[in-house]
Amino acid sequence: MNNYIRQCNEKLQWVIHSIYKFLAFIKHLLQEQFNKNIYTRILFTNVTAFVAGLIAVTMFSTYVVKQVAYDQSQQDLLRKAKRVNYALLQQTGQSWVPAPDEQANNQGQGGQEFLKFLADTFDVKITIYNKEGNIIGTSEDQEVVPGSKVETKFIEILTKGETIITKAQDSETGQPTLIAFVPMGNNMSTIQNGILLETKPSNVELALNKMRLYLIIGGMIILVIFIFISVHLAMYISRPISRLSTTVSEISRGSDVLSVEDQPLDEINILAGQLNKLAVRLQKIQAESSRMEEERARLFGEISHELRTPLTSVQGFVEAIRDGIVQDEALMERYLDTIYIQTLHITRLVDDLLALSRLESGNITVEKLPVNLIALAQGVVMSMEDAAKSRSTSILFEKKTENAVVIGDVDRMEQIIRNLLKNAIRATENGTVRVGVETRQSEIVLSIEDDGIGIASEDLPHIWDRFYRVKNQRENPMQENGSGLGLVIVKKLVQLQGGSIDVASQLGKGTTFSISFPSFDQK
Repeated sequence: MNNYIRQCNEKLQWVIHSIYKFLAFIKHLLQEQFNKNIYTRILFTNVTAFVAGLIAVTMFSTYVVKQVAYDQSQQDLLRKAKRVNYALLQQTGQSWVPAPDEQANNQGQGGQEFLKFLADTFDVKITIYNKEGNIIGTSEDQEVVPGSKVETKFIEILTKGETIITKAQDSETGQPTLIAFVPMGNNMSTIQNGILLETKPSNVELALNKMRLYLIIGGMIILVIFIFISVHLAMYISRPISRLSTTVSEISRGSDVLSVEDQPLDEINILAGQLNKLAVRLQKIQAESSRMEEERARLFGEISHELRTPLTSVQGFVEAIRDGIVQDEALMERYLDTIYIQTLHITRLVDDLLALSRLESGNITVEKLPVNLIALAQGVVMSMEDAAKSRSTSILFEKKTENAVVIGDVDRMEQIIRNLLKNAIRATENGTVRVGVETRQSEIVLSIEDDGIGIASEDLPHIWDRFYRVKNQRENPMQENGSGLGLVIVKKLVQLQGGSIDVASQLGKGTTFSISFPSFDQK
């Protein structure tokens, strides 16, 4: 016996474990399909929601219809019970008081037939009992044995004289039944017996089954239509998202930036618009990155070239001196002067590179204060007179206004004037350099004009480029020339202080630089 119980437990555990594994597999399969993509999510969600809704509607409809049907059946049974009571009260000459057996067989025959007639008419089972609970009449006599009694609760109900309807269950078939009780009589004083009417609302269950069948068939038809609609809807939503995903993947792989076409849904169309903006921005970033990379490579090449020339000269002269090739003191002095000049050139180049780097990165401070441009320019002219005399050149200062106050950094302003004046002196020999300050409308204009060698028309557009030298400088690399960054630095300093710079030049006639700053109103 114990072995049998143990085997049953083992089989039961195996069945439970198998069911659990099967349910876990179904759950994993559904989750995998649900999380596969948005298409399956939309389709699965819609179908699941519809099926759940159909089940809920079926259950709710069944409950409502069942309640309504039972309420109607109860009301109908109650009306039948009252009619049976009335009919029995109108039956004269019939006594429902228990009598001896020989009298019951004679007297109750007519009442039995009348009860059967009423039962057939109203399609119910009729039972009559007295206050003691003894059954004294029934429409189905063969089902009642002599001495049968009704349930105690019906005796209590008869004593109270109430009319009720209750639900019960058939002990043989298990089907639900309705039982109506009415006291037999018109008032409490005349009530001696009770009447029970019993019916089986089989029509209710039949109607419910038909309704469920119709709902299931209709639901399956609607489900098929709903699946087709859901498939179309899922494709309508998922296709634009898939196209957006493909576009983003192409961009992430470094492909050319693509433009996303307009999408049918507003939300996805907004996302596509934002993606287009992002794509344009990425395109600009890529272009800027490529330009900066090219600029960096060009800058390194230019720096290498600018440093290689003086360093090669210095290396050659140093090797000649070290190897004892140069014995003449005058030649030795000349070599040392050349080395010194080239080291100065390298120093200026490094200083200008650092200055330009700070300007382009924004790591430079400018303290803007009112500056008298006339006084500043005169001071710079006086400090540069000796350099001009070494080139047999004179500097003339022309003041065409009495009020030339601008907003700027005095040190940066001086750097601008000194750099331009130095270039003018370098380009002029046995000539004149004119520095002028004048007012033009709401601006103060500083001009530096020379009658030197001038700049060729083909060189003029490039003088603001880094490391660019005009033709005469390129032909004389050994003399003390600029770094090729001076004008670039000047232009950025002028722009940094809210000004502008222009140049006009003719080859062999000279060059004029004009710098304009907004005038400062001292009122």
